[in-house]
Amino acid sequence: MPWKEETVEQQRTNFIVLANEEGCNFSALCRKFGITRKTGYKWLERNRQGERLGDQSRAPHFRPRQTPAEMEELILSVRMKHPTWGPRKILRYLVDRDNEGLPAASTVASILKRNGLVDPEQSACHTPFKRFQRDRPNDLWQMDFKGHFGMCDGNRCHPLTIKDDHSRELLCLDAYDNERWTSVKCSLDRVFRENGLPSSILCDNGAPWGNCKQGYTPFELWMMQMDVLPIHGRPLHPQTQGKEERFHRTLNEDVLKRIPIRDLIHAQEVFDAYRIEFNTERPHEALGLDVPEKHYRKSERTMPEQLTEPEYDTGRTLRKVNFKGYISVQRHRYYLSETLIDKYIELVPVGENILALCYGNFVIAKIDLTEELFVSRKICRR
Repeated sequence: MPWKEETVEQQRTNFIVLANEEGCNFSALCRKFGITRKTGYKWLERNRQGERLGDQSRAPHFRPRQTPAEMEELILSVRMKHPTWGPRKILRYLVDRDNEGLPAASTVASILKRNGLVDPEQSACHTPFKRFQRDRPNDLWQMDFKGHFGMCDGNRCHPLTIKDDHSRELLCLDAYDNERWTSVKCSLDRVFRENGLPSSILCDNGAPWGNCKQGYTPFELWMMQMDVLPIHGRPLHPQTQGKEERFHRTLNEDVLKRIPIRDLIHAQEVFDAYRIEFNTERPHEALGLDVPEKHYRKSERTMPEQLTEPEYDTGRTLRKVNFKGYISVQRHRYYLSETLIDKYIELVPVGENILALCYGNFVIAKIDLTEELFVSRKICRR
């Protein structure tokens, strides 16, 4: 014989029937159903009032602090427009646009979760951590190519990005079909004329700014000629350019995953619009949820109209780089770079048997005269 299954409502109905029988022992009946006398009387009263015997919602009938539907719709509309923004960015965006009666960030988070707009795995990936930061705008810019991606026309796009380290201002987001020096120089020329010169620029060690053959690149020469220090991150340590790496992930999530890029022209149109949004609308966690535009100002160092070679004081020891990129010191040849052909290098003693090789305002290398080898090829200011 199969077991009979009863719902809670059916059990309560049976309880009411038995309780209304003549001569019923109410206390014994309550013990049989595993409830207290108080609960038994409650169900008798509900039955008398004609109410349902099933479980009723415990939610309050009136919620004085519930977010108004209009406000919830406004929050959701910002999230739909910017799917990668979290509660604090959304809240700051609405504050900056003079919206009143806004809820707390925790309430915004609850609204997003309640509407299925929070992915736990994606949320875990966005845990912030502290990075270094320069004290002033234009002290340091970071520059890199984001990994190339395919476009609808079958070609590939190589985005070049430049950011100010202090303000996170996105100074450049250019679409190219290559990663050559000519492309980089074109973008830098425009950015320098629009924003002035930084004190230094941080790049990785790859082409076109670095050179695996240890020779100095056209990029490094051009920077030194404009009195901008070229800095390279440690090999195999991409975290040195953490702000660039993080922005590339943001660009991928905000744009490339959501907009099919047709060709290079379309890519540049999308990039130009996003650069404005990133600098003027998107709140930034590291800036106390300000937008980068509020923290950036143009450099007072303007780009020179014409580059000139360094001038050295009379009596300095100089060597001219030969047609193969070498200089001769005490009958020994040292390779610098073919980029420096016909340039004059100053020789400056800096210690016992150590000689610094200087180009203008920069030390470009140090050599050990005893061992006849380089002890450093790192560019630094004199």
